[in-house]
Amino acid sequence: MALPLRVLICGFGPFPGVPSNPSGRLAGKLARLRRPALAGLDVRLKLLPTTWEMLPQVADWISDEAPDVVLMLGVAARRKRLCVETRAVNATKDAPDALRRHPVARRLRSDAPGVLPAPVRPRHLQAALGRRVPSALSRDAGRYLCNALSFETFAALRAHQRDTPAVFIHLPGVPKGRRAAYDTAHLAALGDLLVALVGAARKTALP
Repeated sequence: MALPLRVLICGFGPFPGVPSNPSGRLAGKLARLRRPALAGLDVRLKLLPTTWEMLPQVADWISDEAPDVVLMLGVAARRKRLCVETRAVNATKDAPDALRRHPVARRLRSDAPGVLPAPVRPRHLQAALGRRVPSALSRDAGRYLCNALSFETFAALRAHQRDTPAVFIHLPGVPKGRRAAYDTAHLAALGDLLVALVGAARKTALP
């Protein structure tokens, strides 16, 4: 009997300027989402501290979890739409994390390329979102921990030669007084996107 597909869903905790991070909240809800197309999956949830010191652990998570799908969520509070990030860059921003600490270097990895593309078909994922929420493709995941997590994940997957669909999604800020409606709409959209990622992983797994 074939093993179930293993799905790794990641979200972040609070950080300076964002005392309540919707990415962690929605990652938890998404991990519990029940849909026929998502039945039988081995879903793993990681709620991450928004800290620079977390990054060296990413390669170990990828090795230990051996995921077939990776969906990473973060928030870009100034954006007005959900963004499918198409790449990650090997660079950091000198900005404090949740512990008020700063990155130790301007590059994430001295031995890695300057840019790593997301190992997915971004337009296919954006199409899967339909019209549930406004969305866009993005070539700029920033230089903060969202980009850093993406880069470390993509690098680890390449190192392990895993043909794993993986993508980072930037959620927009939560409109004041609209948290319930925001969560409902974005959870539905993320559910559609996860179905598309799982479909891509199943095609990859075919002999």
